[in-house]
Amino acid sequence: MQSLVIAPYLVWMALMLALPSSAAAYAVRTAAAGTLLATLVIFGGRLRMPSRASILWGVGAGLLVCLLWIWPESFEFYRRFFIVGPAAPPDAPSPYDPAVCGWTLTLIKLAGSAFVIAPAEELFFRSFLYRWIQGGDSAGARLDRFDLTAFLWTVGLFALEHDRYLAGAIAGAVYGLLAIRKGLASAIIAHVVTNLTLALYILLTASWQFW
Repeated sequence: MQSLVIAPYLVWMALMLALPSSAAAYAVRTAAAGTLLATLVIFGGRLRMPSRASILWGVGAGLLVCLLWIWPESFEFYRRFFIVGPAAPPDAPSPYDPAVCGWTLTLIKLAGSAFVIAPAEELFFRSFLYRWIQGGDSAGARLDRFDLTAFLWTVGLFALEHDRYLAGAIAGAVYGLLAIRKGLASAIIAHVVTNLTLALYILLTASWQFW
């Protein structure tokens, strides 16, 4: 079952490395990883329904992370020191702009970002990696137990996965604490809300640099 838990994320990353950076390639990643994710949800039985309080925590945390992802971009020092590579200007052409790729692929980008890679990352980083660093399948490797070493490793690796690594570290810490305190489903909700809200912001303001 552990291989199924990490499969959506690993397939996503493998295709990201193998395919070009284009809207069509993103659609392929979304379809492949999304199929595995749906299989996990339908047949895996890994997630318990969160309580209403956990859902509210997830929504609130997701909105907070989205704000912290967008707001620092207004500061030059942040764009210079806390983004890997040159920060694209807001008016730079994007392969995900519907004027470039069409609305179908743009909406697939939105769906893949919010509903595929967000839960896939949470299953990999929080459900698998956090417990694996604690001790794999041992009895002490629990998601609801705070382990500083596992927490820092997970946050650090999650941050390095993103070009906005400071924002990524903050997001990883928020999602990690939420998973420990409120459960994995709450962390998934938070991540989905962050990515969905960010995607809507991008579409409404044409801030393609975030994609």
